[in-house]
Amino acid sequence: MQTALGNTALVALLGRRDEPTDALRDYCDWLAQALARRAVCLELEEVAWEREGWFRALVRLWLQSKQWRDRWVLMQYTSLSWSRRGFPFGALAVLRVLRHRGIRCAVVFHDTSGFAGERQMDRVRRACQHWVMSRAYRLANRCIFTIPLEGISWLPADPAKAAFIPIGPNIPECQDRTGNGSQGEDSYKTVAVFGVTGGAGMLLEVPDIAYAVRRVREKVSFLRLVVLGRGSEEARGALREAFQGTDVDVSVLGLLPAEEVARILARSDVLLFVRGHLSGRRGSGIAGIACGLPIVGYAGPETGFPITAAGVELVSQGDREALAVALGRVLSDEGLRQELRQRSLQAQATYFSWNKIAELYATVLENG
Repeated sequence: MQTALGNTALVALLGRRDEPTDALRDYCDWLAQALARRAVCLELEEVAWEREGWFRALVRLWLQSKQWRDRWVLMQYTSLSWSRRGFPFGALAVLRVLRHRGIRCAVVFHDTSGFAGERQMDRVRRACQHWVMSRAYRLANRCIFTIPLEGISWLPADPAKAAFIPIGPNIPECQDRTGNGSQGEDSYKTVAVFGVTGGAGMLLEVPDIAYAVRRVREKVSFLRLVVLGRGSEEARGALREAFQGTDVDVSVLGLLPAEEVARILARSDVLLFVRGHLSGRRGSGIAGIACGLPIVGYAGPETGFPITAAGVELVSQGDREALAVALGRVLSDEGLRQELRQRSLQAQATYFSWNKIAELYATVLENG
């Protein structure tokens, strides 16, 4: 389908590459495929400041951007894309180069809350990030947010330049809509965990996973836990220790191709989400929705529509007992599980499909 943007080219501008996986580049790749179906070309470009240094990177951007005067540039923002320690002043330097070139720029904010923490340095860093994002909002022609606007504290009272566009899954969408997971009382019920936070985050998440799954094992005879994605290999030892002495079948699969991730999730019964609270910027949660999974996890400040339209059972963050109760309820009630599955599939089609996201991008940029 061709739009007013058809037969034109857009530029997705990226900062520092993340390792071992890069969610922003995955996002841009999937968006590019969806826009191509609307006769819109999205090209990925990089400001390689971490390799070249800021001076050379900005000079290169100045020279390269001469070719972009008739294009929209979609600058992808997280604080660590444009800084090493979370002080992203470089993002403003990039925007000023584009403004001097007379280029229309939309900033895509994948991170809006700033770093957490209550140490003095944490508060200073967070205040700096809010100031940078506020300035970026003023410099950009349009701003696109991956969570609803009412959840963003630093936006002006009348954010006329702002638009909310959900993120889509970084895996293929579920094609089998007839049912997934196990069937029958003697079948294994599979709990999937897609991604574990590394470092200190793992020390919180693995005990939450273990507590909920071990409690459910008291009621569900055949139980399998599949942990995959970023951080899962790092968590292997902690998971093995947490389930020692139980008969829960635990598989830790590490990083896998997107197609394999989709296949494994589609064969699971539920996605357990404990990487903080579930929100619209959590790609691992969106992946579960795309595969038609019920999601059991934590709710928090960024948990809102349209995530809540999917098949989710959420409890207060940190409440392991409530988490275990919700997980047991979903696994033991086939009717509830299928109802939640249908809600996830409907939410995927209505809000999180890449075709829908491409349509929203076209509308926002045409009106910009």
